Amino acid sequence: MVNPDHVFERQFERMKNFLAKIKFPAFLEDIRLRYAAGFMVVLAVLVVIIASFIKPGLALLMLLALLGLVVSVFYGLVTISNNTNKYISNLAYRIKRGEQEALIKMPVGILLYDKDLTVEWANPYLQQYFDDTELLGQKLGDIDADLGKLVADNLDTNTLQTIRWADHDFEMIIQKSIGVVYLMDITRYAKIEARAENERVVIGQIFLDNYDEITQTLDDQTVTNLNSYVTNQLSDWANDYGMFVKRIANDRFLMVAYVQALQQVEADKFKILDTIRVETSKQNYPLTLSVGIAYGDSDLARLAITSQSNLDLALGRGGDQVVVRAKGEQARFYGGKTNPMAKRTRVRARMISQALQELFKQTDKIFVVGHQRPDMDAVGAALGIRRIAQMNGKECYVVINPEQLHSDVERLMGRVGQDPEIANAIVTPEAALAQATSQSLLVMVDHSKPSITTAPQLYDRLAARTVIIDHHRRGEEFPENPMLVYIEPYASSTCELITEMFEYQPTNTNGVSKLEATAMLAGITVDTKSFSLRTGTRTFDAASYLRSVGADGLLAQNLLKESVESYIQKNHLIDSVEMISDNMALCIGEESTPYDPVIAAQAADTLLSLSGIDASFVITRRPDSRVGISARSLGDINVQVIMEQLGGGGHLSNAATQIEGQSVAQVKAKLMDTIKNVEAQD
Repeated sequence: MVNPDHVFERQFERMKNFLAKIKFPAFLEDIRLRYAAGFMVVLAVLVVIIASFIKPGLALLMLLALLGLVVSVFYGLVTISNNTNKYISNLAYRIKRGEQEALIKMPVGILLYDKDLTVEWANPYLQQYFDDTELLGQKLGDIDADLGKLVADNLDTNTLQTIRWADHDFEMIIQKSIGVVYLMDITRYAKIEARAENERVVIGQIFLDNYDEITQTLDDQTVTNLNSYVTNQLSDWANDYGMFVKRIANDRFLMVAYVQALQQVEADKFKILDTIRVETSKQNYPLTLSVGIAYGDSDLARLAITSQSNLDLALGRGGDQVVVRAKGEQARFYGGKTNPMAKRTRVRARMISQALQELFKQTDKIFVVGHQRPDMDAVGAALGIRRIAQMNGKECYVVINPEQLHSDVERLMGRVGQDPEIANAIVTPEAALAQATSQSLLVMVDHSKPSITTAPQLYDRLAARTVIIDHHRRGEEFPENPMLVYIEPYASSTCELITEMFEYQPTNTNGVSKLEATAMLAGITVDTKSFSLRTGTRTFDAASYLRSVGADGLLAQNLLKESVESYIQKNHLIDSVEMISDNMALCIGEESTPYDPVIAAQAADTLLSLSGIDASFVITRRPDSRVGISARSLGDINVQVIMEQLGGGGHLSNAATQIEGQSVAQVKAKLMDTIKNVEAQD
């Protein structure tokens, strides 16, 4: 017999399977929508039932309407659901197809590689840069050595890099984690950027350094010929490089150009300077040019101001040179190969004296400061300024750090100690800082770099009330807004400049004392190497004046005497001399032995007295642990340019620098590389 229970179980399973096969429309798969639809149907059925008790005919019509509505809504929702699903499916297909097409055809090169930089896949866009070369399975370095090196060098950067490859510019980014290189060709935009860069405006100002001095002794015909020659030379030079040059005064020209033209002129090292100097020298009226050039600023007014500032820098360095500077960049120097000549008359000394007297009237105290480890020129000049202040009825102090004195200055201070009037005016940097007020004046002598001043804190306080008197060529580091600047690179010493001012001071006061005159004479003697270097007629005039007011030549020589220990150290340095070229000598001190900078300078001077040496360099460890270089030349080699590239400065024939954090051997290697670079540029 058939078990009824088994029959029931089979029928239940069939019913269950049948119900499982029934699928709700997509819009009813949401449980909330089911509940809402069920609630509405139940509600409608209840309404029909209630209506059947009231009026059966009306209930029948309502039931038919309900069935029609349910069928219509159901059909409509099924249709909407199907259409929506179809749209979404089509959209998904198009998106996926678009991704695939983009991967293959978009203008971005994509390259997959393995850990050995073997190419696993590259999209067709990147393939075009390799022509018909087979990429798959090949090492990238074997396919293209340049691209292989670029990828290998930037594997770990994970940042956007701009590279140059296959005569194209690309933006490249590497995802090392998945081994993918992306290359976007930006050659077109790079060309636009380069064109914009090349067409930036350049403004230059050209100044004829010694035009007034030369033309005042020439007849009208010669002056006309000279003007025509200079104008024609500059016009031809400008036309050759696509620039515009216009004469705006007898001794000044305006230059307008593009950066592209400037780059070509810089590559030519501004040969126009040599051309005009050499040709005018042959006609016995040597004329030199100074040029200040500025670019990189969209504001033409600021550009013009910067070009004037660069011209002032060129003139402050002695003229016969070009200073080029872009906004936010360091200045580049060209020329400056000749010794500066005295281009100013005594009128300038008188004007500076009068301007200084006016400043003295507006101050309560004056502080005079020299450079660190001052030499006799700095101290003598400071004493000279103090005397000028006294002659104008002003209180003045000379700031000296007693821990930074060489033997000659120590001997001078010993003599000063015997003169109470001068001794009371010598103060330390700390004492000067304590006495300074907002109305005080700071006079910087024999230097213009705030970083090497004896009293840096005093400078910081009086930076807005600063006067600079110096004979060194001006460098990039310079006080921002000095009240008065008197820089004459042609002068032998700062003492010479200050001596010329005494002629224009009040005569109803005490003049220069014997000790002050002797100190200033010693300063001139030191900087001219006993009147053998960088001397002019005004140098001897200044020395003559100092002798006339009581300077003691014998005392000056005694002050400048070397100690036995210094003499031995100097000769020990000279014993290490080596020729680094046919006419350049180098001495190097021991790494562990500190040398006084003055001894190193004296050794460099002594080397110049030897036959066959036109330039000398002495490298020593200084007492402050820095490594110093003293550089000297007879004038044919510009040691200032060499020292400037090492962070220093000075004169064409007398310069120095100090370098921190390096050994003597490292500084020597750096000096040798710099000399080679400068020679290559020349």
